[in-house]
Amino acid sequence: QVQLVESGGGLVQAGDSLRLSCTASGRTFANYAMGWFRQAPGKEREFVAAINWNGLTTYYADSVKGRFTISRDNVKNTVLLQMNSLKPEDTAVYYCAQRRLHTGMSTRDSPSVYQYWGQGTQVTVSS
Repeated sequence: QVQLVESGGGLVQAGDSLRLSCTASGRTFANYAMGWFRQAPGKEREFVAAINWNGLTTYYADSVKGRFTISRDNVKNTVLLQMNSLKPEDTAVYYCAQRRLHTGMSTRDSPSVYQYWGQGTQVTVSS
């Protein structure tokens, strides 16, 4: 099965930047869309960004659009999330995931259409 491992989280101040990475071990990585989600204490897991199988189409939640950038390298089996101008409300555990379905991607993608998940990496932004 697919294994996903996130890294790059940490403690930063508002306005700083972080780059999260997700490395997959799987033989069909390049055939699937990938996404980033986040979950803060007391809140449901929410969509952050997604990228289609060839990296040519991206989707962003309104809350991060213009600040975050998702990219992928299908040779390295890696998905990146560049996070700039971080805000305290960005504080959460960030998860990468492989999408199960190939249709219906949107800026409000549901966790239910993602099949494999990483363990998460903590991002904390102080004011």
